[in-house]
Amino acid sequence: MATFLYKLGRLAFRRRHFVALIWVALLTLAGVGAASAPAAGNTSFSIPGTEAQKAFDLLEQRFPGASADGATARVVFKAPAGEKMTDAGNKATVNKTVKELAGGSEVASVADPYTGHAVSKDGTIAYASVKYEVSGMELEDSSRTALKDAADDARKAGLTVEIGGDALNAAPETGATEIIGIAIAAVVLVITFGSLLAAGLPLLTAIIGVGIGVSTVTALASALDLGTTTSTLASMIGLAVGIDYALFIVSRYRAELAEGRTREDAAGRAVGTAGSAVVFAGLTVVIALVGLSVVNIPMLTKMGIAAAGTVVIAVLIALTMIPALLGYAGRRVKPAGEKSKLLGGGRAAKKPARPNMGTRWASFVVRRPVAVLLLGVVGLGAAAVPAASLELGLPDDGSQPVSTTQRRAYDLLSEGFGPGFNGPLMVVVDAKDSARPKTAFTEVSDEIKGLKDVVTVTPPQPNKAGDTATITVVPHSKPSSTTTEDLVHAIRGAGDGIKAKTDADILVTGSTAMNIDVSQKLNDALVPYLALVVGLAFLLLIVVFRSILVPLKAALGFLLSVLAALGAVVAVFQWGWLSGLMGVEQTGPVMSMMPIFMVGVVFGLAMDYEVFLVTRMREAYVHGEKPTQAVVTGFRHGARVVTAAAVIMIAVFSGFIGSSESMIKMIGFGLAIAVFFDAFVVRMAIVPAVLALLGRRAWWLPAWLDRALPNVDVEGEGLRAKDADADEDRELVHA
Repeated sequence: MATFLYKLGRLAFRRRHFVALIWVALLTLAGVGAASAPAAGNTSFSIPGTEAQKAFDLLEQRFPGASADGATARVVFKAPAGEKMTDAGNKATVNKTVKELAGGSEVASVADPYTGHAVSKDGTIAYASVKYEVSGMELEDSSRTALKDAADDARKAGLTVEIGGDALNAAPETGATEIIGIAIAAVVLVITFGSLLAAGLPLLTAIIGVGIGVSTVTALASALDLGTTTSTLASMIGLAVGIDYALFIVSRYRAELAEGRTREDAAGRAVGTAGSAVVFAGLTVVIALVGLSVVNIPMLTKMGIAAAGTVVIAVLIALTMIPALLGYAGRRVKPAGEKSKLLGGGRAAKKPARPNMGTRWASFVVRRPVAVLLLGVVGLGAAAVPAASLELGLPDDGSQPVSTTQRRAYDLLSEGFGPGFNGPLMVVVDAKDSARPKTAFTEVSDEIKGLKDVVTVTPPQPNKAGDTATITVVPHSKPSSTTTEDLVHAIRGAGDGIKAKTDADILVTGSTAMNIDVSQKLNDALVPYLALVVGLAFLLLIVVFRSILVPLKAALGFLLSVLAALGAVVAVFQWGWLSGLMGVEQTGPVMSMMPIFMVGVVFGLAMDYEVFLVTRMREAYVHGEKPTQAVVTGFRHGARVVTAAAVIMIAVFSGFIGSSESMIKMIGFGLAIAVFFDAFVVRMAIVPAVLALLGRRAWWLPAWLDRALPNVDVEGEGLRAKDADADEDRELVHA
């Protein structure tokens, strides 16, 4: 592989006009496609295989036109102090609002509070239920605007009006911190390279790669039902890895120049050596992201594939566009150890009187490997302690900041009707195979009334055929409580007895039941997903490092860092530690998909640093150095660049903490802290300590397996052989 990539790098350097033209054309094509594509809004949300989804599908069949999974909104009214919602003036305002809401183009129905018994017992709070024909993620912006306008009109009449439900779900907004993250990355690159031009290359190529990836996602959003969260994740991952991959190749290019090679040869060798690590690091990220499809949640699958596509683009740009731009830069990109005129007067830097920081740190670790290993493991173990209290769930209006209308509507409904009113359960009774459907409906209703934590059970509402009915159950507890979850399981458990008596099936659905089912599905998929991703990457790393213990150490170190990161997420988003600093206005359960998503993304990124750092050690070892000396050599060449790459990735991920979307905020924080733990504790401390303790055993591989594995030549052995042949030819000529 090194030889092929070496030729590719030299070709891109020589044919830089052609390479640059191709990437500019792709960026233009993707941009035009994004600009001309129809707006797709948010992606639809379905969870195949869950009982809640089966109930939705059944309702679509048995109640045609009812829009079972359509968006809902609750317009909540509160009378001024000393007044009632039943007063004539307030009643007239509500009736006018209901009429205004009913005129919406996507509105399926609006329930009048006064005919639907939607007024609290004390008469101070009432609500109007709005049902839409499409889901909240497919709702047009005009419908949301009409909903807000109707509420504003009622407020002007003197009522307190708030809006709850999923109809107001909007595209997430990222704050200025995202730009700050990119600015920090730029500063780190300038410090690392000592040159504004060399620092600008990784930023430029990363932005081009993200531009192509996100524009492609936008262009295909309507056709493939991709949402705004998908493009946000693609930009987050693409920007981070794009900068890092380019950083490693530019750094290796400058090192090759310092050894006296021509610029074209240095570009080829940078792509042949560091580029090989980029390819395998990119493959681990792609495996982790595409592997999210095993969870069988379409939204998560699309997010993973879109982000993986952006990573592939980042790899291709690093291998082709970086050497092309280095060709354009010419002598303005200095060899390692030299600075630009702006930053160092163009003078070659004096050789340091002592080894660099990476060498000194590695030497310290290999002298005291046991102490460093214990300190690293205990530290990560302490950070992981909060993960034992992990509570999973999907966000509802109760987890929104108190400044939002959704949260205020949630609180008003809890005040007027009880906390369980915000998460009603819909029980679907399928009596198609029953000889006495009406009897089955009644028995189900009576059975549910006898369960704990039940406040209200509405009469069964059958369809026209009379073979299916819906029953609404209002729990006593709030939607995200474990008591409500127990009630859902109790209703489903009672279904076995009902089935035996009446041949009728019971399905429980609604947003609360759907959240419970999603959490369970994600929990069940975590272990198979972990086995698949870690297993495939383990095999890949065996090929790269030609070792059994090094990939095993890499996987175990990853588990430590991801557990510590989950502990940090629990501490901030569930317990509220430093929540003010992170902009977390409301604590609550950690998002259900967070653990499995962190496993996928963090594993891929963790293997980046493993590949970049350890391949240098492997390279030194196979060329004759002792194991401990090879560790020091790897750090001498790679520690500075890996540190810069980690700081850049942390800065980019931290930029997304400013998002208005709680999911993006949590993902940004989780990935940033995970990269910190993995890069600076696992890869910089635990890895060299373990390798020092293992010695030559770290690079052991059974002979039969060594013969069976393909030789991918990540260390560039073929290029060294080429050098040796060239030197021999020169000696013969001079002789």
